[in-house]
Amino acid sequence: MIHNFWLFALASFLLNITPGNDMLYVASRSAGQGVKAGIVSSLGIMAGCLVHLAAAAAGLSAILASSAMAFSIVKYAGAGYLVYLGLKAILSRKASGLVTAEKPAPASGRRIFLQGVLTNVLNPKVALFFLAFLPQFIDVRQKHATEAILLLGAWFDVGGTVVNLLVAVLFGRIGDLMRRNPRWLKVQEKITGLVLIALGIKVAFTSKK
Repeated sequence: MIHNFWLFALASFLLNITPGNDMLYVASRSAGQGVKAGIVSSLGIMAGCLVHLAAAAAGLSAILASSAMAFSIVKYAGAGYLVYLGLKAILSRKASGLVTAEKPAPASGRRIFLQGVLTNVLNPKVALFFLAFLPQFIDVRQKHATEAILLLGAWFDVGGTVVNLLVAVLFGRIGDLMRRNPRWLKVQEKITGLVLIALGIKVAFTSKK
């Protein structure tokens, strides 16, 4: 049912430690709002990835692969959402930028989690990745092919979440140190906004290939 599992595990590890949209998003969130925000974002991305996995197992990802319109709709929705978050951060005029040794009041955990979910769900490349990558290690003609897809996808998702959690802790600690400088708070908000806008532009220009 599953073949070359350890090759899959190795490939998954290498892919998960390669910087991508999710990792950059978690890093920017952690640096801006602390470790907790980064962890919640990581869990949101994990949940979004499970949505893609369920879609792949149900065959829905094939629609994105075959329909240029469906792919474009999801792609531009995701790009627009990231640009919106980036502009919101850049244009923010909250008094949090005047805080010295304290962290700025973060968005609610629920909001951060949902933003992580949407960031991942609205990235059609994730759906196409599962559709193209997982079947290489599964005999799709077997009776339990769907279960095998879910198992391998869950392995990949958990591995990626572990990496993102480590990124959240690292960049959250760095952000904590930098937030002791009141000027950094203002600069950090702009940097976070620019990173999110850049990710949105990147998503907008992605193709199926």
